Amino acid sequence: MTRIIDDDRFRPPAWLRNAHLQSILPSLPPLKQLARARARAVVAGAEEWLLDCGEGTRLQAWHTPAPASATDGRLALLLHGWEGSADSAYVLSLAAELLRRGYAIVRLNLRDHGDTHHLNPELFHSCRLPEVVGAVQAIAARARPRRLYFAGFSLGGNFLLRVAASGKAPASLAGVVAVSPVLEPARTLDAMESGLPVYERYFVRKWLKSLRIKERHWPEHYDIDATVPDRTLRGMTAALVGRHTEYATLQEYLSGYAITGARLATLAAPARLLTAADDPIIPAGDLQHLAASPQLEIVRTRHGGHCGFIDRPGRPSFADRFTLETFDASD
Repeated sequence: MTRIIDDDRFRPPAWLRNAHLQSILPSLPPLKQLARARARAVVAGAEEWLLDCGEGTRLQAWHTPAPASATDGRLALLLHGWEGSADSAYVLSLAAELLRRGYAIVRLNLRDHGDTHHLNPELFHSCRLPEVVGAVQAIAARARPRRLYFAGFSLGGNFLLRVAASGKAPASLAGVVAVSPVLEPARTLDAMESGLPVYERYFVRKWLKSLRIKERHWPEHYDIDATVPDRTLRGMTAALVGRHTEYATLQEYLSGYAITGARLATLAAPARLLTAADDPIIPAGDLQHLAASPQLEIVRTRHGGHCGFIDRPGRPSFADRFTLETFDASD
């Protein structure tokens, strides 16, 4: 039986206890601008890395070296959620805190996220684990950290947990934090369809924008209007899975990146999963379907929504503090 620890330290004020507000607020001004202001040093000191991820695939990352005063060789690899980027406010907020504590930072962009649609002709999909493994290996070889840490949000957390359980994680991996990771993709799709319409509209809009950028870079490969006439998440996913992946059915594809069942039984390093009981996108009941592993600790808060965990607007989130606590404890 999977053990879940209920953490009551996250106590947002009454007006911030709504799950939908928690989920949406980090993406809105002024919180987005405040996070970017706190991360000025992260962005200003960043160098672009184009990573060879194997089989001709390239992914983009942004490396910010540790402060000159830091001598312990710690590097944190941060990975955004679906249709986010290395410049998402929640990534920058955590990066600012980690840099302040002496960590070097690498912010990785998944394929077709950020301004990377031109790097690879094939479309992004969530089962492209080998290229993320390749990116992690390339980062470890280039940075040679004494201790490597993963922190991922939503789909990014799902990806990094899969990397840590793949048997191909770098030997320097010392710890993993996954904030609101996707657990059962089929159930997440159901939740987005049956919940507030704002979630489906938001992701359909962002995904269509991304697909049109891809089409402009690779016009010989794509005709988006002809391929995805059904402008729903399920319809778009099914059409693109059938046309641009090796999966025979939508369900086979969704199962391909689930982390329930035995998927996390082979974690190569201690991993902590932070989730909220009121997450409107990741059903809390799916936590019971994760493998019981001595390497895995599941921490659940009462409030927090999806990747929210805001109790002091404009300040580091509970997820930021939780991640710092986890990484520092593994030193």
